[in-house]
Formats: sequence, structure tokens, C-alpha cells
Amino acid sequence: MQYLKRFQGLTQEKRSDKYMSEILVSIVMGSDSDLPIMKEAAEMLKYFNIGYEIDVCSAHRTPEKAIDFAKNAHKRGIKVIIAGAGGAAHLPGVLAAMTPLPVIGVPIKASISIDGWDSILSILQMPAGIPVATVALNGAKNAGILAVQILSTDNEELRNKIIDYKEKLKDSVLEKSKKMKEEL
Repeated sequence: MQYLKRFQGLTQEKRSDKYMSEILVSIVMGSDSDLPIMKEAAEMLKYFNIGYEIDVCSAHRTPEKAIDFAKNAHKRGIKVIIAGAGGAAHLPGVLAAMTPLPVIGVPIKASISIDGWDSILSILQMPAGIPVATVALNGAKNAGILAVQILSTDNEELRNKIIDYKEKLKDSVLEKSKKMKEEL
């Protein structure tokens, strides 16, 4: 399979950690027009130094590629799939039907969209037995963070990085609150 981009955490001191030196997350999207949104998932994976790959794989225009990808991702060492799609947004569900891996769906507000609701409902309303974790409309950043949290369930170092990240979020809000109060 050809990928638009593959990222591995290549810092020398972290090469020994499998979570930093292998491709563990696959980011796929239904169209290259989804890339501006889906880049946010890639940015979060880079932030946590998690190896990822990124590609275009349409459930409608390249169904054979989507099925092959889904059936074989776990065989290539992928642990989590992040799938973004707009409009009918079938890609996350199709992948979830064909893979044993967790799939995180990112509904994207497409130009042909009904204000994004078609994407949200297409990803959210999966039949019993075919779960897709669904983040907010255009919520690829949260999809990246959720993928890291999934990977952290058996990696204490990664879990500590998530804890530190959330502490930084808290500190940022407290600092903004303090600044606002001082300005008033």
C-alpha cells in the first residue's frame, strides 16, 4: 500500500520503545479534501511521538482497497485506525465491519454535507456488533488523543505523557482565568 505519509518517532533515545519506533496508528480519509481536518490527528500523534501512516481510502470509490486495508491492518502491526469521512461517511463503519481493531470515526463537514449532521449520524449510528468510537464534527485532534489513550492502556510511559498533557490543559485554563480576572 502506498501512503501519503508515514511518521516514526526517530529520536535516538526513544528508538527502543515500540510505541515510538513503529507505525501503530493508521489515519485514513475518504478524500484528500479531508486532509486539512485529519492533519490534526497526525499532529497529536507526532506530539506524543507515536508512529502513524496516512492515506486516502474511499468506501465508495475504492471499496476493494478499503476492505483489503481493514482486513490486513492488524497484520501489519497497526493497533488503532482513525477514519475520517464527510457526507454519507461510510468509511469508518466499513472499516470497523472488516477489522478486529478499534476504529475512531471523525465526521467531517463536507461541502455536500447537510451541515455535518449526515456525517455525524452515519458514523454514530452503527449496528450492534460493529462499534465505531465517534468524536465531534471535525474533531480529528480528539481522535488522535483518543488513539494515544487506547495505546496507553498497556504502556505506563505513554499513560504518563497523557497525564502530563491533561495537566498542561488544566494549567492553561487556570492561567487564562487568572489573566482574565486581573484584566477586569
